[in-house]
Amino acid sequence: MANIDPQAMVEAAREHATTLVARGATCAEVLTHLATTAEAISGPGTVVSILVLDEDGLLRNGASPNLPDDYLERIDRLRPDALVGTCASAAATGEAVFTPDFLQDEKWAELRHLPLALGFVGAWSHPIKQEGKVLGTFGTYYRDRREPTPREREAVSILAAVAAMAIRECR
Repeated sequence: MANIDPQAMVEAAREHATTLVARGATCAEVLTHLATTAEAISGPGTVVSILVLDEDGLLRNGASPNLPDDYLERIDRLRPDALVGTCASAAATGEAVFTPDFLQDEKWAELRHLPLALGFVGAWSHPIKQEGKVLGTFGTYYRDRREPTPREREAVSILAAVAAMAIRECR
C-alpha cells in the first residue's frame, strides 16, 4: 500500500466519475468505479458495497463488484434501522457506523452469518448524503478485526459525496 497515493486516487476517481456522468453512464457504472477505488485505497481483503435507497425507502444494491449475487440477494431491500447492521444503521442515523467484529455487535445478531460465511470479520458504513438527505450508504467489509484508518475515512467521505452527485443525476 506504500505506493498508493490516496489523495491522487480520490481526485482521479472524482474526475472520472464526473466524466462518466456527463457522458450518460449508468449509475451502476459510476458507483462501481467509486467502489473499486475505495477498495484499492483500503487495501487487500476489503470489499466495498454501495447501497442506494429506492423510492420506497429500502436499501438496494447500487454497486458491489466483489460480493457474490446470493449475498446481495439476501441483503436486498433492507429497511434503514439504527439497530441493524452497519449500512441499515448508517442509512437510518445519517452517521458513520463501525463494527470491528460482527460477533461482538448486537446490530449484526440476525445477519452476521452472511458476511462471516464469506470470511468477513467486520465492516463500517458511511452514509451517502446530499443536502442532509440520506441517499444510500458506502459500506466496507474487512477480513480482519479493525476500524478504518483516518485516510480511509477521509477518502470514503469524499467518494460518498461524488456518489451522491451520481445518484442524483441518475434519478
